[in-house]
Amino acid sequence: MLPDTVHELSITGQQGDQTLTIHPLAVETPTGLLLLNVGLPGGADDLAAALADAGDGFDFGDVRGVVVTHQDGDHAGCLATVRERVAAAAGAEPTVYAHVADAPYVDGRAEPVKTGDDRYPPAAVDVEIVENVTFRTDAGPMRVVETHGHTPGHVSLYLPDAKHLLAADALRVDDEGHLAGPPPAYTPDEETATESVARLAELTVESVTCFHGGTVTADDDRIAEVAAGLREE
Repeated sequence: MLPDTVHELSITGQQGDQTLTIHPLAVETPTGLLLLNVGLPGGADDLAAALADAGDGFDFGDVRGVVVTHQDGDHAGCLATVRERVAAAAGAEPTVYAHVADAPYVDGRAEPVKTGDDRYPPAAVDVEIVENVTFRTDAGPMRVVETHGHTPGHVSLYLPDAKHLLAADALRVDDEGHLAGPPPAYTPDEETATESVARLAELTVESVTCFHGGTVTADDDRIAEVAAGLREE
């Protein structure tokens, strides 16, 4: 399952009329924490509380970077506030990373594809990433895998030493606890998203963390089954 230095955070909040539980991640690195996603607009306090409950207790002063796996508001909605809170606590803003295809939607050059006129506050992206960019972490190298479809620049992250996949929204855990594909209603390009799942099945995987549903034991054969099922739909 998750390495000891990768911390799954659990945050419950409101997105419109829907109660939503999400799972950002805090990854320990030699220079400090790297967050994978931050949560909904107005959710910085919830993120701070989740960090305090993780490991031996973290706070925004421990954060050195943020990877935004894609542009959706439940992933990047409080990024602008998090940048400010980290700067105040750590003395410097975190380095923010997002895929080159989704960065314009995060930083305000373009409107997010699923939110219409009601968008979250834009926040600067410092580094635009692509396939195979690799982060140095205490759990070993963490590699970017392009998994487009859910958004044009969606990415997942892979920890080969732990055989663990951080899938973001490329996969989800359904209500019965089973690994499944991304929700069609929130996936504009289902064909590309299906092929992205098939790409993930090429990795050597023993467990998966999904932003929606958390961490499950599931291997690459199970991911291949999900991809096959999506192709049949």
